Amino acid sequence: MYAMGMSKITDQYRQSGVLSEIAVAEPYRIIQLLFEGALERIAVGRGAMLQGNVAKKGEQIGKAINIIDGLRGVLDHSKGGELAERLDALYEYMSYQLLQANLNDKPEILDEVAGLLREIKSGWDAIPVEQRQPAG
Repeated sequence: MYAMGMSKITDQYRQSGVLSEIAVAEPYRIIQLLFEGALERIAVGRGAMLQGNVAKKGEQIGKAINIIDGLRGVLDHSKGGELAERLDALYEYMSYQLLQANLNDKPEILDEVAGLLREIKSGWDAIPVEQRQPAG
């Protein structure tokens, strides 16, 4: 489902705040880290939004958008078929919603996107070890 562009997505994650684990992680784990990173940034952005910290809110939501765009960019449409197409559309929707939440100070939109990400992440986390394949 995800294409071989792991170096691209790793760079995207590094730009959004690197974890040392990502340097040695397998592709499956990198995707998990990206989900976790996006969720963390949405949560921090939400807190900043509620505190009226415009700069931090924008920075964190922008980083979450970058991570989601990175996930979108490495989808393998040739292998992922309809699922990859649906994820692509969902990631596009989430990025747009995050932008709207940032522009309009709508924490409920951040909650919606975080819920969607958690749902996708739970599916990813449930993949049995023997079925985990390197991206590509």
